[in-house]
Amino acid sequence: MEHFMPIVESVADPAIITCAVTGGEAFNRNHPAFPVTPKEIADASIEAAQAGAAIVHIHTRDPETGEGNTDVALFEEITDRIRQSGTDVIINLTCGGLAMFYPDPEDESRAGPGTDVASAEVRYQHIEACRPDMCSLDVTTSNQVASGRDVVYLNTPDTLRKMAKRFQELGVKPEIEVFEAGDIVLAQKLLDEGLFDGDPLFQFVLGIKYNAPANTETMSYLRGLLPDNAVWGALGTGRNQFPVVAQSALLGGNVRVGLEDNLYLRKGEFATNGQLVSRAADLLDILGRPVATVDQARSILGLPTRRN
Repeated sequence: MEHFMPIVESVADPAIITCAVTGGEAFNRNHPAFPVTPKEIADASIEAAQAGAAIVHIHTRDPETGEGNTDVALFEEITDRIRQSGTDVIINLTCGGLAMFYPDPEDESRAGPGTDVASAEVRYQHIEACRPDMCSLDVTTSNQVASGRDVVYLNTPDTLRKMAKRFQELGVKPEIEVFEAGDIVLAQKLLDEGLFDGDPLFQFVLGIKYNAPANTETMSYLRGLLPDNAVWGALGTGRNQFPVVAQSALLGGNVRVGLEDNLYLRKGEFATNGQLVSRAADLLDILGRPVATVDQARSILGLPTRRN
């Protein structure tokens, strides 16, 4: 008798929903309720939590212009608002900013206009100030497109080591974001060096231009590269958001949705973060994966009781 791999891996295991509520890149200004101010971002995070997200992934934006921003005071205001609301949700602050290198078109050995690459010490200032449960660590250096311009997203091994070490000292769990296969190899090197405590958490970022495509083959391949004790999830950008939710759920992974990655509930219909989370929860239910509660997510991720 032939033996077949099951379609669904670990069907009984709860799936963690992360909501990335705003992002830091340019967005469609026609969206009627895109969160920009600290109050709007905090309210969007609370909405996502109420809809079933166990984790909220947070960027900040300039309250006046709406452009991406890395002001520590804005991160502090958002995290304070969420904590003071009493909302039971895991706070995951981005630490992926200040890493964009735009080569001077006249001499690519020099940085051109728009370059914002900063030291590790500057990049984790808001993590020191806010002490979130988690923060992202983008283990990649790759060609990408930001706001319509080609850019090198620059995260060197030395910078990543410094950041991972500081997160370890602060007791903040890194979410290891990987954009292609070699990123997992580098992350494994950092793991071997003792820079990650507990079971490592990986997030596959799929569908970014010039990076790993959002398809089943890519996700399966990346999953096969992970260390045995890894916890993992995946996100898809734009129209790939819910196909990736479904495929990650079927492969036993966790999921991420939110306005950072996709603005639409369906073609031509703008979404809120809560609507995107609710749809992800419905899809998980159809596929037989329970939605993880905050307490279950903390147990899966090895996080202590909430800081707020």
